[in-house]
Amino acid sequence: MTEIAAKLRHPEKAHLPDKPPLRKPEWIRVKAPMSREYQETRELMRRLGLNTVCEEAACPNIGECWKQKHATVMILGSVCTRACAFCNVATGRPDLLDPHEPAHVAEAVGKLGLAHIVVTSVDRDDLEDGGAAHFAETIRRIRDAAPGTTIEVLTPDFLRKPGALEIVVAAKPDVYNHNLETVERLYRPVRPGARYAHSLELLRRAKEIDPSLFTKSGIMVGLGEEREEVLALMDDLRAADVDFMTIGQYLQPTPKHHGVARFVTPAEFADYRAQAMAKGFLLAASSPLTRSSYHAGEDFQRLRAARQAKLAGTA
Repeated sequence: MTEIAAKLRHPEKAHLPDKPPLRKPEWIRVKAPMSREYQETRELMRRLGLNTVCEEAACPNIGECWKQKHATVMILGSVCTRACAFCNVATGRPDLLDPHEPAHVAEAVGKLGLAHIVVTSVDRDDLEDGGAAHFAETIRRIRDAAPGTTIEVLTPDFLRKPGALEIVVAAKPDVYNHNLETVERLYRPVRPGARYAHSLELLRRAKEIDPSLFTKSGIMVGLGEEREEVLALMDDLRAADVDFMTIGQYLQPTPKHHGVARFVTPAEFADYRAQAMAKGFLLAASSPLTRSSYHAGEDFQRLRAARQAKLAGTA
């Protein structure tokens, strides 16, 4: 993204000094999307008027995922009420809610023939329930249209939105995901509108409300965190009874965003995964290109199998 384009998309960051991106190592580079399936997925999203976090967050895996017709749908509009330093989603005055959006998401699930769908959203601090009822309606519509499809929600933190979490959990998603994004020390510069303790409590409460629910959270590394802080975060997630953790490399969207402190090596990612599994997660995904929704369908099958094995006493 050019500097001019970045300013147009993120006017709230226009005054910030540029942070020149670090040169990417070989292990983080991906090919530009070119496949026919990619184009078909893109055209379907356009026709139904749906946003995807794949595009809005400039995900490096979009070519691979869309070739397989896997897309992470982003509801509640395309404009976020927060301005996190790492995120490429536009910030500003939010869109009006589209009452047809849940039905359009369900239609897309059917047309793509998805076995597993991830539904996420922008933050909507302007709404009384933070968009929770819209999440719940989207889940219900997908269940009606595609009862065999498993559903994963990746929600905002619903900060100061009492009852919002309960609305979403009552709609019975299969996976409740909320990303911590980074270690506690970096919340102020990276996630100034969020609270580390609140996000942990959200995940703990989700499992408390519905123990059958799988819970999941993800972080980025390369933001300036220390290894010991990542390990402490793992302990915090396990204390909240979170089942699945993802760890991926932070990539700077534009020069106006938080800079990359360093590129974490594949060997370090492998070590993080080993540490997470040793701490008791049912599943951990950790690699430079890991993202919260990357291989989500396959991971859900592994997650379910891991729980069954644990209950059977064979894990």
